[in-house]
Amino acid sequence: MLRYISFFGLLVLIFSACIPEKKGPLPILGNRDVSASGDTIYPKVPEFSFVDQDSQLVTNATFAGKAYVVDFFFIHCPTICPKVKAQAKRVYDQFAAEPNLLLLSHSIDTKHDTVPALKQYAKKLGIDAKRWHLVTGDHDAIYGIADDYFSVATVNPDAPGGFDHSGRLILVDKNRYVRSFCDGTDPEEVTRFMEDIKRLLEEQKGNQ
Repeated sequence: MLRYISFFGLLVLIFSACIPEKKGPLPILGNRDVSASGDTIYPKVPEFSFVDQDSQLVTNATFAGKAYVVDFFFIHCPTICPKVKAQAKRVYDQFAAEPNLLLLSHSIDTKHDTVPALKQYAKKLGIDAKRWHLVTGDHDAIYGIADDYFSVATVNPDAPGGFDHSGRLILVDKNRYVRSFCDGTDPEEVTRFMEDIKRLLEEQKGNQ
């Protein structure tokens, strides 16, 4: 009898392990506050205005109703940027048929990464400006918004290329909340990140 119960219990465990885990919505990241009325207030990406490789104005309205993936880079980066851009291109290609996902890359070298330079870089990447915006703009605005994406961007003459910056890819939802991020230099991390993108897109479709 004991042997039968043990065998039955083993079958239950095996069967349970074969059932896919049901995952809920991605969390909203960042420190949250509570309003006087008791509502939870989540950190939100603020209003912004930059210019992309096609000289088009890029604002929050550009991403209205869509999720987007963010990173910070500079064209002549001698360290992590080529790796991050290669992984971001994986994301771009993976979701080529998905109209509700865009990409946004902020250049932190506002002196040298001009609109023509960004245009040439976009051609090198082989990307469509309607889906992936490479932007420049006011120095303080770009460096300031990095904090809102939980990323890092600083001028550092002692760093390779003269800048310190994060290699993160950051996922933002249609309500301007940060929902996920990964190390953009790590292919396995980016694969996991793309699963998060799929989850978010499914969530947003369900909320339409």
